[in-house]
Amino acid sequence: MKRSAPILLSNMLVTGILLAGVAAAGSAFGAEGDSGARGALRAALATPQEIAEGKRVAEASCASCHGLAGVGKSKDTPNIAGQRPGYLYQELRVYQVGGRGNTPMNNAVKFLSDDALVKVSAYYANLEPALPAASVGTKTGPAKLDPLSAGKAAASGCAGCHGETGITSTPGMPNLSGLDPKYVVAAVKAYQHGQRKDDMMKTLVSAVTDAELDNIALYYALQKPGKAKTPAPGDQAAGKSAAVACAGCHGDGGVSTGTAPSLAGQDAQYFIAAMKSYKDGSRSESAMKAPAASVDEGTIKNLAAYYANQMPQQPTVRKPLTTEEMAQRCDRCHGVNGNSTDLHVPALAAQRSEYLERVMRAYQKGERRSTAMSAMLDGVSEADIEGLAAHYARQKARAVVFLPLPSK
Repeated sequence: MKRSAPILLSNMLVTGILLAGVAAAGSAFGAEGDSGARGALRAALATPQEIAEGKRVAEASCASCHGLAGVGKSKDTPNIAGQRPGYLYQELRVYQVGGRGNTPMNNAVKFLSDDALVKVSAYYANLEPALPAASVGTKTGPAKLDPLSAGKAAASGCAGCHGETGITSTPGMPNLSGLDPKYVVAAVKAYQHGQRKDDMMKTLVSAVTDAELDNIALYYALQKPGKAKTPAPGDQAAGKSAAVACAGCHGDGGVSTGTAPSLAGQDAQYFIAAMKSYKDGSRSESAMKAPAASVDEGTIKNLAAYYANQMPQQPTVRKPLTTEEMAQRCDRCHGVNGNSTDLHVPALAAQRSEYLERVMRAYQKGERRSTAMSAMLDGVSEADIEGLAAHYARQKARAVVFLPLPSK
């Protein structure tokens, strides 16, 4: 293996940087070989004098927003102290050619020479990285729970009636096991808005937010399903025969594959009460009005017994990744805990959370273009973005170390 260019420690008098578009003979940093180069970039060394010249560029063009210490002065201005120098240089070039639209950054770097860009990148890369956000009081607060954990916490108040995992042992209380989360959300909203008449439920769910409701429904959907632990008197065989007419919407055995709720494993007393509500109009779902009117009380009781004894199945719901699991995917490129060891890839550790949120949204909207980043953020929710940003803002930033490899 060839000996690589001796790029060394940031936070000392010499900083490694990858150059682009600078001729070897005229390089501000005398080139030390190109074994570490990628594409148009090549490894070089910055001298103390060149870093000092970079500081003067920073004072004139960058410090008003990023400070001389490289710590952003506003919430969505990134910290750039200790950032990977090749990445800084490449980003400055993008701004210089208008690749980020018309922003203050375009104007700040528009007329800087390539030599100045290289030196100011070396200067900021040489600085001590910013402290984790929790240490400097910027936006983080306590780590947010992932949706599943948040749903479990929010559902704790429901356990007395519906069981800890949605399997009820209280007659008259619906089993939530095996229900599609969209149905659970719609049913609770119907109680909130008075479309379903139940004063106790309306009071209990009145303060539940949409986000909490989504998490609760997700939590129950991902629990192992089971039949209600309540009595179910009635003729199951007769109920099975009557259920043929219901299968088109509610599925064979009461396991729905559409928008109608699954009935398998449902508490019999609750089922009977719901059917009576459809019959007398206190539940207003038009699709159930005619079917409920066509069956007598005996048939309803038999249907309840049949469905209560069918085993529910877990709906098809993808378990969301936790913030830590998502961060592990990001770390593949951005380094452990966001401390990149690739000069082309930005370090995320101790970065401002507001800035990280803004950039991730920009990739999602196509305002920033990256095939890899667009793929990684596809389907990532707003809550996930906030969680990831807060996660990296809390990480300790570490200066990257580059060492020469001995020849074999």
